[in-house]
Amino acid sequence: MRVLVACEYSGTVRDAFIRAGHFAMSCDLLPTDAPGPHWQGDVTEILDAGWDLMIAHPPCTYLARSGMRWLKDQPPLKSGKPVGAERRALLAESLAFFEVLMNAPIPHKCIENPRSFLIPWPATQYIQPWQFGHGETKETGLWLDNLPPLTPTDVVDGREHRIHELPPSDDRWKVRSATYRGIADAMADQWGNLT
Repeated sequence: MRVLVACEYSGTVRDAFIRAGHFAMSCDLLPTDAPGPHWQGDVTEILDAGWDLMIAHPPCTYLARSGMRWLKDQPPLKSGKPVGAERRALLAESLAFFEVLMNAPIPHKCIENPRSFLIPWPATQYIQPWQFGHGETKETGLWLDNLPPLTPTDVVDGREHRIHELPPSDDRWKVRSATYRGIADAMADQWGNLT
């Protein structure tokens, strides 16, 4: 299969599909953290390049329910983060990008994002890392097109809220956005033979 992993710089999902014997390429505006096939640039420029499957991780900054409180009009934040009309405009851009990914000319698609009341399309399923060998919580929605829901592969004890309790840091966003290897392996194993 030809697999596009959109909005991924870590290479985690890309490398899971490569290990399973597929051609997979990650794409992000950032350079990749791990050596491997990576296209640095705007993913919309390569959506029609003959992919069989796309796994997309669009940025959740303006889509996540945790940021809903900043949508109302209010005084500017000391942090400089957008609020009110500026944040609502960024939400509209994020939703438009999400929709572009949903409508990409690719026969099998998965778009992942946290649970959100701001995304108007319902997720097909929600998964947790502890269902795939990681004793942590991080509820993730999967919007699936022409793909079966993921089946848990290794339900483990532990419900640590590590991601939610990370202290502020320069790379907090990076740690919070990482895909767990157990989930990536399940995607490659379960969706790697669909064509």
